[in-house]
Amino acid sequence: MDYKTEILQRETLYRGFFRVDRYRLRHGLFEGGLSQEIQRERVEGLRAASVLLYDPIRDCVVLIEQFRIGALECGEGAWLLETVGGYVGEGERPEEVARREVWEEAGCEVGELIPVCGLWVSPGLSAERLTLFVGLVDAGDAGGIHGLDHEGEDIRVVVMPAEQALAELYTGRADSTSIVIALQWLAMNRDRLRSTARTSAPPGPG
Repeated sequence: MDYKTEILQRETLYRGFFRVDRYRLRHGLFEGGLSQEIQRERVEGLRAASVLLYDPIRDCVVLIEQFRIGALECGEGAWLLETVGGYVGEGERPEEVARREVWEEAGCEVGELIPVCGLWVSPGLSAERLTLFVGLVDAGDAGGIHGLDHEGEDIRVVVMPAEQALAELYTGRADSTSIVIALQWLAMNRDRLRSTARTSAPPGPG
């Protein structure tokens, strides 16, 4: 197969907080040759960083809760339990955004930032690429209501035991892309992180 894309036309339909472009194109087929002309709309130019905050000493996670327009039809579910995150601007690195957003949304500083993966969020309609991390924090510093007024943010910090957070997978409130993947990663790596934290922790008094 020739993995080829032939863009015939591209036009911008909408430009606001997001930009939406319409494409007319043909693409390579598995059996050879090119497809017939197809038309697709795509949300453009999005990159984001997201961080699951974990305290390996207390064995708890720091999450946030906020209103999300995409979940509006779910009633009370429009307030989602999420990882910390934000959009990566031009010239920014995902790591820089991750650390800044942790302070803005959770009110605490992140120590080690562990890369988990990069992924396409919804490639059927969007160019959004998400870089996902787990960040080690002192959960004793986390709490309260945060967010930027000029962005209309109203963000509540939620600190919970890791076991409780993992129980929210699949049948609970952990039901969006970044929190599902990050909690799955934590389930596989939690014992290692706790062991490393205990080994590197300074000795207590006496």
